[in-house]
Amino acid sequence: MSSPKAIIIPALKRHTASVIVGHGLGDSGAGWTFLAENWRLRSKFDEVTFIFPNAPSIPITCNSGMQMPGWHDIKSLSDLASREEDEPGIMRSVSYFHSLIDTEISKGIPSDRIVIGGFSQGGAMSLISGITCPHKLGGIFGLSCYLLLQSKLKELVPANNPNKNTPIFMAHGDADATVQHKWGKKSADELLEAGWNVDFRTYKGLSHSATPEEIDDLEAYLNKRIPPLGGETKPEESL
Repeated sequence: MSSPKAIIIPALKRHTASVIVGHGLGDSGAGWTFLAENWRLRSKFDEVTFIFPNAPSIPITCNSGMQMPGWHDIKSLSDLASREEDEPGIMRSVSYFHSLIDTEISKGIPSDRIVIGGFSQGGAMSLISGITCPHKLGGIFGLSCYLLLQSKLKELVPANNPNKNTPIFMAHGDADATVQHKWGKKSADELLEAGWNVDFRTYKGLSHSATPEEIDDLEAYLNKRIPPLGGETKPEESL
């Protein structure tokens, strides 16, 4: 199943880095373009092209089977430990996110200047897509999310594990009733135990949404992962 075309906000200067941001269940790429727009207003990340992919509309079991934009089916919003996961749907979306990364590499962007992240279901997809990516990435972030297919992680990660040392930024509100905070924390703890480099931040009183403090922390993370390289060349017309 093909996804609608991604929204692309091109770099204002020489394109030296790319950030891919996955949206949550029922949302769209347009729902997260405010990140790039806000940073553009403050002259941040002028060398970065932002990609906001759109999930295909699929039947969602926990939504009475009704179709809505989703990266994979969700059977239930019950406890994470007992949740039945849509592995085929997850892996289809992993392939799609990997193709977005490959497209940026084909444009001449070094893989370690590419960051993948997202919110909720998009964050969950970004974690699994980043960890299993065959290329060394600049960063991986997940907001209000958890790690998918945890029991199969070892077999999904490439043999050389190129992103074992890639810093992962995770952020979660402790009042999240949709994707519970303990699920995100458990995912971060398991990744840390397995040797990944995870910075997990908790935001007091935050429900299933984003907060300015969280976005500021994400901005600081991106500043470290993809600092500007300099140059005034205009972005390519193809972007």
